[in-house]
Amino acid sequence: MNALLVTLALTAAAEPDDWAKAESAYLTNIQQVTFDFVRAGEGYFSPDGTKIIFQAEEKNTGNPFYQIFVMDLKTGKTVRVSPGVGRTTCGYFHPNGQKVIFASSHEDPDAKKHQEAEIRQRDEDRKKGIRRRYSWDFDPHMKIYEANLDGSELKCLTPQAKVYTAEGSYSPDGRWIVYSAGTAGNVQLYIMNADGSHPRRLTNAPHCYNGGPFFSPDGQKVIFRADRKEKDRLQLYVINSDGTGEKALTKDDNWVYWAPYWYKDGKHIIFTAADHSNELVRPNYDLYWMNIETGKKTRLTFAPGQDVLPVFSPQYDKILWTSSRDGRSPTQLYIADFKPPPE
Repeated sequence: MNALLVTLALTAAAEPDDWAKAESAYLTNIQQVTFDFVRAGEGYFSPDGTKIIFQAEEKNTGNPFYQIFVMDLKTGKTVRVSPGVGRTTCGYFHPNGQKVIFASSHEDPDAKKHQEAEIRQRDEDRKKGIRRRYSWDFDPHMKIYEANLDGSELKCLTPQAKVYTAEGSYSPDGRWIVYSAGTAGNVQLYIMNADGSHPRRLTNAPHCYNGGPFFSPDGQKVIFRADRKEKDRLQLYVINSDGTGEKALTKDDNWVYWAPYWYKDGKHIIFTAADHSNELVRPNYDLYWMNIETGKKTRLTFAPGQDVLPVFSPQYDKILWTSSRDGRSPTQLYIADFKPPPE
């Protein structure tokens, strides 16, 4: 199917009269998970499915940037894992469930100055009625850390890095971490041992961003996003974990595709996408399902708000994702029972 037909197929049923009914074909028992934060998102399940790790902005701490938290889904008890200073992102559980990794800039000597500057900027934006467009800061002080689930025994795994080092996730056997590293405009994928040793480069596509990598369930492949043709116009790619066999999964530059995550069979993925063809219209992101062998895509969410960053539970019967749902509220985490679309 060519790019034009893919675009038409995705937009033809874009806005049903009853969006909740449209979602119920695949997602049921939708529940909000996070409440006590200014905003929250990018959550991942623990290996036994009883906990999640996520990023969130705490209230009244003087730090407007995300920190990393672990929540027990049964009790709702939440523990901050990161130090509470600077920026953080991309928390992920070790397959043994006893350790986590995340990226943080807390060792930046100017971290608190950046926090204060962000607060001032937000105040000015509010006064002027400005809504800033989303942008990601490739902070050179961002490094990958390992910690216990309560934040103890914090250890930097990339201490020698002089560039942005983040977006890490473990291989299924816990032996490897795949991650992104580089400077704005040139971020590549790397794989290192789980203790941070022996990093090796996985992608070789200079002058672009390659990020958001995850190992396939069998550990043989890595899925990721990249803006190879045009800055910020992300498309989805897959590559063997030895660096061979790279393949583009999407090729429609009118759309932005990102946040891919594997289904258990290694043949399907869930991801986020939005139509960016009209610069005068604010794109609305939704969750999609795709067969990576045939390219067939199915839209899963239809809410008025943004639906992004979906992941599966260890049993693959639930998804966790970030959403504003109504299009007005700050983003929070949601969980739902998942039924795969028919082929």
